[in-house]
Amino acid sequence: MTHYEAIVVGAGVAGIYQIKRLADLGIEATVLEAGGDLGGTWYWNRYPGARFDSESYTYGYSFSRELLDEWHWKERFSGQPENLRYLNHVADKFGLRKYMQFNCRVDAAHYDEAQNLWRLRVSDGRELTCRFLILALGLLSMPTLPRVEGMESFKGQSFHTFHWPQEPVDMAGKRVAVIGTGATGIQVIGEIADKVGDLTVFQRRPNWSAPLNNGPISDEQMADIRRRYDEIFAACARSPGGFEHEPDRRGFYEVTREERLALWDKLYDEPGFGIWLANFREIFTDEKANAEFSEYIADRIRKRVKDPQVAEKLIPRDHGFGVQRVPMETRYFEAYNQPNVHLVDISETPLVRITETGLRTTERDYEFDIIVYATGFDAITGAFDKIDIRGVGGEALADKWRTTISSYLGMMIHGFPNLLMPAGPQSGSASTNYPRGIETGVNWCTDFLEHVWAKGYTRFEATEAAEKRWTDHVTGMYAMMLMRKAKSWFTGYNSNVPGHEQGTIRYLVYNGGSPKYVGIINSAAAKGYPDVSLGAGGAPPPAHGPMGVTSPTRA
Repeated sequence: MTHYEAIVVGAGVAGIYQIKRLADLGIEATVLEAGGDLGGTWYWNRYPGARFDSESYTYGYSFSRELLDEWHWKERFSGQPENLRYLNHVADKFGLRKYMQFNCRVDAAHYDEAQNLWRLRVSDGRELTCRFLILALGLLSMPTLPRVEGMESFKGQSFHTFHWPQEPVDMAGKRVAVIGTGATGIQVIGEIADKVGDLTVFQRRPNWSAPLNNGPISDEQMADIRRRYDEIFAACARSPGGFEHEPDRRGFYEVTREERLALWDKLYDEPGFGIWLANFREIFTDEKANAEFSEYIADRIRKRVKDPQVAEKLIPRDHGFGVQRVPMETRYFEAYNQPNVHLVDISETPLVRITETGLRTTERDYEFDIIVYATGFDAITGAFDKIDIRGVGGEALADKWRTTISSYLGMMIHGFPNLLMPAGPQSGSASTNYPRGIETGVNWCTDFLEHVWAKGYTRFEATEAAEKRWTDHVTGMYAMMLMRKAKSWFTGYNSNVPGHEQGTIRYLVYNGGSPKYVGIINSAAAKGYPDVSLGAGGAPPPAHGPMGVTSPTRA
């Protein structure tokens, strides 16, 4: 049985940086990745239109000046192929592949109290042990399919967007169905509408969306970005969401209606999340302010969609703009002006079943060559639930989190010693520009482990009281936000996952903003981690490491 001092699960954006930090310290560590290669979300999601909604230069890692200076982002919002090339470049540049094991799905991770070790069972049949287990699992990495009969009977091509084939999909002249109009569906529809024969979109609930306004980054612009990287990352650190967009400091009601409209017109035409995050802060907390802004966005949609009836079906009625993460779009609304694009409202004519030749609603049968399921994810906790994780006394994490989520700082769980989550539920990463959040989380976790090693500790566990305080704090932050009413993955809603339907709120994300979160976790570190029980425990680890290193702590 192979033993490591630390095992990282997941070779996405978080796992890549986590193994870089551990390798730099000489720690005997490995990464276990279920996929055939590294990249996480950018390895799996190859659907047309998949791209950043963060400015590319704010998404890349900030830990290496040399890396910042040598990489040229080609687009303001980079697409999946380039994003995957970037992550491969990072891994190759820093020699990280040798620490990674691919096609290694972790089926179980059980804490052994007597030995003070984690015992992992991997899909290839091996058993591994480690002192410290670091779960760098993707927040949106467990796709969900609709709860509809007959999916296996369809004779054409069909796939969830997460499992879009690696080889090109020929859509020219084809009859294509897209089920779902969330963030992914919006990207796919805008990209393929003019490339397919006929496109039918099946929508249950519309989502608010605003223009991405993407464009190329010239050599001159990239040179300027490189000069300003310190300033750019400082702006990200100041902003609540970790983006370069900062809220308008004026009060919503302090300015005139004309001034509000002028700001909104400006933001709507600018690139990225400015329309959401550089807006007045009251749109997130004040019902009246949010309603006025939502109506402004609704009017913009009406101007872009020629058929008034279709336009109204594309305007959400069950939530205001920005109370959940806003999908960014390119030519999405214009797609519905094309004669080959059709919108079916399945709240009026529900799906009955998938058939051999297409699908059936309560109104009629449709025939398709390709069915695309853009039906989202079992968000944030889905990847954790997929692994049989058991802590002290054999307690299953899936049971602990079944109805309510609890954690300490979103990075530790009481009852699960020696386990870290750099970007776990209730951490600052879930609601932020992800790489900015994961660098914060990975650095904090690694600094914590350095403290553990320096003091000679072999066991740590967040206290029950500290976990309760943090969970209460996270829950309290929801009370301030209109988000608390949304049917979204921010509140744990997913009609395709049993137990996550309407009426079950799960407090999954931290809504206090990045600066507040960073301040809290840095304060905990500065005080010597008073909310974490630290000590020794268990027998010495096995006397061999993966590269023949004896009694590994540091190679």
